[in-house]
Amino acid sequence: MGKKAKKERDGYKKDVSVPVTDETGKIKKSFKHHNYSDSQAPIIRKQVEPETEKYFLEIANLFESQGVDVDERSVICGNALEEARGKELELATDYIISNTLESLLDGCNVDNLCSFLRGCANVFPAIAMDRSGSHVAETALKSLARHVQDSEAYTIIEETLKMICKVIVVNPVDLMCNCYGSHVLRSFLCLCKGVPLDSSEFHGTKGSKVLAERLNFRVSHLDVNDSQQFQQGFPNLLKFLVSGILNCTTEDMKTLQVDQYSSLVLQASLKLLAGDDQELLQIIPVILGCNKQNIVEGKLIDTIIAGDIVEAMKETAFSHLMEVILEVAPESLYDVMFTKLLKNSLFELSSDPCGNFVVQALIAHARTKDQMEMIWEELGLKFADLLGMGRPGIIASLIAACQRLQTHEYKCCEALAAAVGSKNETSKFIVPRILFLDSYFSNYDKSSWNWPAGAKMHVMGSLILQAIFKFQSEWIQPYILSITSMEAEHVLETAKDARGARVLEAFLASNASTKQKRRLVVKLRGHFGELAMQLSGSFTVERCFSAGSLSQKEAIASELLAVRTELSKTKQGPHLLRKLDIDRYSTKPDQWRSKQASKESTYKEFYAAFGSTDYKSTKGNKFCSDASMDTSELEELNTKEERDDTSAEKKMKKKKREREVASEDAVSSNKGIENAVNNFLSSGKPDKKRHRASKQRLKI
Repeated sequence: MGKKAKKERDGYKKDVSVPVTDETGKIKKSFKHHNYSDSQAPIIRKQVEPETEKYFLEIANLFESQGVDVDERSVICGNALEEARGKELELATDYIISNTLESLLDGCNVDNLCSFLRGCANVFPAIAMDRSGSHVAETALKSLARHVQDSEAYTIIEETLKMICKVIVVNPVDLMCNCYGSHVLRSFLCLCKGVPLDSSEFHGTKGSKVLAERLNFRVSHLDVNDSQQFQQGFPNLLKFLVSGILNCTTEDMKTLQVDQYSSLVLQASLKLLAGDDQELLQIIPVILGCNKQNIVEGKLIDTIIAGDIVEAMKETAFSHLMEVILEVAPESLYDVMFTKLLKNSLFELSSDPCGNFVVQALIAHARTKDQMEMIWEELGLKFADLLGMGRPGIIASLIAACQRLQTHEYKCCEALAAAVGSKNETSKFIVPRILFLDSYFSNYDKSSWNWPAGAKMHVMGSLILQAIFKFQSEWIQPYILSITSMEAEHVLETAKDARGARVLEAFLASNASTKQKRRLVVKLRGHFGELAMQLSGSFTVERCFSAGSLSQKEAIASELLAVRTELSKTKQGPHLLRKLDIDRYSTKPDQWRSKQASKESTYKEFYAAFGSTDYKSTKGNKFCSDASMDTSELEELNTKEERDDTSAEKKMKKKKREREVASEDAVSSNKGIENAVNNFLSSGKPDKKRHRASKQRLKI
């Protein structure tokens, strides 16, 4: 019997306490706001009759013996579920039999499945709130999801779900506040929408995807075509269920806002209704606890409760809920919430461990430059304070929003540089201090801070620098000078750190000048083979190869050739070896050099044919950007190229390098143009459509 308990559940109890229900399945008021296990009047469910227990034991043994074919299994499942009629609650909440019941629900046809669910509709909330019954309910819903695409089954499934919905909305509070019931209810909502029931996005998990969206590293899921994400669902049932839940919980909303499990249900409801502005305009004020009469009169936010809402944002559950509200709110409602709820409270909330995430969401979803102006007035001069309090997420969100809305970009760069240094210091310390934010700001005497060898680099510091290097080069000259002035050993340590490597890649992909990038590349010479063996380092090597001169490319190829055997056994190695054409370099080095030179020449032809405003601006700023390089550094870059060359060969190579720099300056200004170049290479002549497409990408 122990083998049947496949899922991890807490200790076994034969008699499981379940919520008190009346004949309609309505949970009695004495259980309101209580988890059933903590309620004051638990009852012991009926014992499963010995004959019934023996019957389901025989079914379990039959399935375990694997002596049943597919057709027989469906018939057996249907017969067993018929035997369960009228005993659904007892069987579903039995620790052992519930496992067998899951197998039956998973293997039966849609008619038997719907028959079972209709039979237990009145006690569905009680089953969902039981630790064993919740697994049965989840399995039943997942089985239904597999049949939704069947047009013949759609109607019967819809009628079954409607019966359960009517029971849930009678008193949803206990179900929402129960750890098991909350999860089942979220799965039920997902089924109505037509999304995967186990989707982490709708079960409240805030992963790296959300952060990537906020920092412009990923397109928001609200901006993509939802028809590709969602399958056939029951939109009317979704609206009925959500509105029914909110209508029955208005008086309890203050409790539900700060409850961990009910907050997750409300978050899922909002995400599933994202894009339906008419519906969201009705339900968001209710969730915020606004007066119904004010909502009817068009006063979406009641200023009287603004203070209470701001205080509630300092609670973990409500702060998460508020983040979702700001994410999905229609533009008009977002503006009202900003001006009536959050304005003049941004720094106060930013100082709070939970409230600061609400501010990040507010900034990330700002719609207009005017809104960013108001945000900047409150936080623009607080960069040092925010970093000192350990709130770099606010800074990262500000930088990303300024990039997205194209406002205050230079001010952002200037404020961040001032926050990690003083006017009396050189700018070379900026990048190292951001890479080690916690180490720097926790140091009592910041003037004595040094590079902490061996320490892990800061996640948010890395993300901030990656965002910074997306700005125009004239705005980030202090950061460029800082990263190119780092000691060679520090550059190597940065490249070996997965977070630091992303920063180096962002710099090499920026529109800094080619010589500035090569100034960094030369500091990694002798370590490319070592870096290529690491997953994160391999991307850095690839970026260095793209940015390097012909001599630097050859140096990288030479180092990879030395470790080719070991590198080919790694996950990333084969791709890197193909990308850099190491096989050709090992057998026909002259042909490899000729191919690289030809590729650079083709890039030049491409830009001559298509033109590029970025290319022209890069050339125009070339003198200023290269002026920071001293004589010794220039000599370091050119030493290998000029070694053992005759005077005539030097002149030829010099002209060749000038062509390379011109083309590579343009290429480095926007890596996305490479696809258009490849099209040009394959077609052999310019194509007007590709020309327009590439220019459009540059504008974006």
